[in-house]
Amino acid sequence: MPSVAVKLYSVFFKFLLKHRLQNRIQTRPDDFDPFGVTSRPEETIAAANPLFDDGVATKDIHIDSFTSLSIRIFLPESARCPPEPSGKARAKRPDLNSPSQSDSVRPSPNGSPFHPSRRNSYGNAAVANTLRAEPRRNSYGFSNDAEGLNLMAGGGVGAGVYRGYSPANSAKKSRKLPVILQFHGGGWVSGSNDSVANDCFCRRIAKLCDVIVLAVGYRLAPENRYPAAFEDGLKVLNWLGKQANLANLSMGGGASELKKSDNRHIVDNFGASMVEPWLAAHGDPSRCVLLGVSCGANIADYVARKAVEAGKLLEPVKVVAQVLMYPFFVGSVPTHSEIKLANSYFYDKAMCMLAWKLFLPEEEFSLDHPAANPLIPDRQPPLKLMPPTLTVVAEHDWMRDRAIAYSEELRKVNVDAPVMEYKDAVHEFATLDMLLKTPQAQACAEDIAIWVKKYISLRGHEFSY
Repeated sequence: MPSVAVKLYSVFFKFLLKHRLQNRIQTRPDDFDPFGVTSRPEETIAAANPLFDDGVATKDIHIDSFTSLSIRIFLPESARCPPEPSGKARAKRPDLNSPSQSDSVRPSPNGSPFHPSRRNSYGNAAVANTLRAEPRRNSYGFSNDAEGLNLMAGGGVGAGVYRGYSPANSAKKSRKLPVILQFHGGGWVSGSNDSVANDCFCRRIAKLCDVIVLAVGYRLAPENRYPAAFEDGLKVLNWLGKQANLANLSMGGGASELKKSDNRHIVDNFGASMVEPWLAAHGDPSRCVLLGVSCGANIADYVARKAVEAGKLLEPVKVVAQVLMYPFFVGSVPTHSEIKLANSYFYDKAMCMLAWKLFLPEEEFSLDHPAANPLIPDRQPPLKLMPPTLTVVAEHDWMRDRAIAYSEELRKVNVDAPVMEYKDAVHEFATLDMLLKTPQAQACAEDIAIWVKKYISLRGHEFSY
């Protein structure tokens, strides 16, 4: 059984959630607002940090001028290391006890203090220690120097200039990492891609999986009902493909007159860069994974279906797998868990029904809506075409049985679709703010990383599940 602290917090959480849902119903907007909102005032937000202070750099991007759709990019520090050699020869590990690897502060050639960077497990540590303060960053997101990290002090001349990570222009020499599109939970009406809890979870996934995580800030209900959140998820996938094509063009993969240009020359009508430098330098969209949490799992499954239908039209983006964490699936015919655990912890059935009423248009409300029930007949595309799907469920989650049933249907048509069930766990046990530091949450993230690496590893299936 869950601990006493979890039970007490669940009571408090449900009281607040019920109050907020009822307020949304009473004060829902009369007019449709296409711009929408992606966060609530009561949400605790984690500020973006473009430096690798804890091993992951982050930045926020508003990718659609007509809506509030945004993303937060999580770039692990391993991206700064050079690509691993293709042959058997590996860089010789430096002697960590040698004077050159000392942690003491020593002066740099220009007289300013030089702090050696922390060595990680991705290649030669000497590379990280050669980073130096770069000149003023230009307005397009790229440094004019060969190095990629601005470590200049914040005060004095040039104060206020961007001090975060900026890749070198020679992106072809950069280390390429897979991309995970992450969709947060919150019952359609709350949650945020930049909340403290979601920020902590995405950092953990970026480190463990060694990937770039794009946390999607989709529009919330009731300001924007179905299909707004689903369309936002698909829009981000298409945006990722556009970024890959623009990056290829800017590096000389397109017209001959652009062969010597860099990403700074591809700008929009306002003179802003159209190429996202972190993704251009380090993203590998051909190894794309979808990860959805709670209602975000419904979005991930929808995006996976649309990716299957699009096929080669999405190239170079390729969805190689998806992870559904305690998905928000419901149906008109109740399952055993929906009856037995209807009053479960944190998100009980009554409150989830309120959330669905706020999300689905009134004329379309049905528990067998395609957005709610993945097992309705004649749903396209055929399940046999779906990508490998990992499903994470909790023992005390009333929606667990339908998620397991969906996974069973995928396995019947030979799709790799394992289920990870965690004992004594509750809905959002690995992503809720209070539960993020628990051993169970850490173990869940590690299990996800092991499975995901089967499909994103360039060396073949090194890991087994």
